[in-house]
Amino acid sequence: MNVRAVPVIALALTLGLSGCATEGKSAAERTVERFYTAVRDHDGQRACTLLAPEAVEGLRTGGEVCAKAVLGLDLPGGQVRETAVWGDEAQVRLTHDTVFLHRFPLGWLVRAAGCRSRGDLPYSCEVKT
Repeated sequence: MNVRAVPVIALALTLGLSGCATEGKSAAERTVERFYTAVRDHDGQRACTLLAPEAVEGLRTGGEVCAKAVLGLDLPGGQVRETAVWGDEAQVRLTHDTVFLHRFPLGWLVRAAGCRSRGDLPYSCEVKT
């Protein structure tokens, strides 16, 4: 093999692999942005369509429907600061909280939102599965 071809092949592999990760990141971030836009616009129905089924069920406690319950939560949101994707799981850190997502066959859905770090303890989340 030509020695000059090695860097080109390595670069092509790196770009190919990072393209998948970038696509997953941007798709997860878009879901988070749509979710927080719906909350900010007081559109609970639209916000609930972006939640994982388990998260929707978690908001139905006490007989309240998801669309109403989600609007009563402390979901400060903010700008995307950092995104990490591990296969079908993602974490999007915002300026004021953290969101966890899962990739379903139809796309990314929010599993937990309004999450705050508690050091070594699990995150405390407003929306959770």
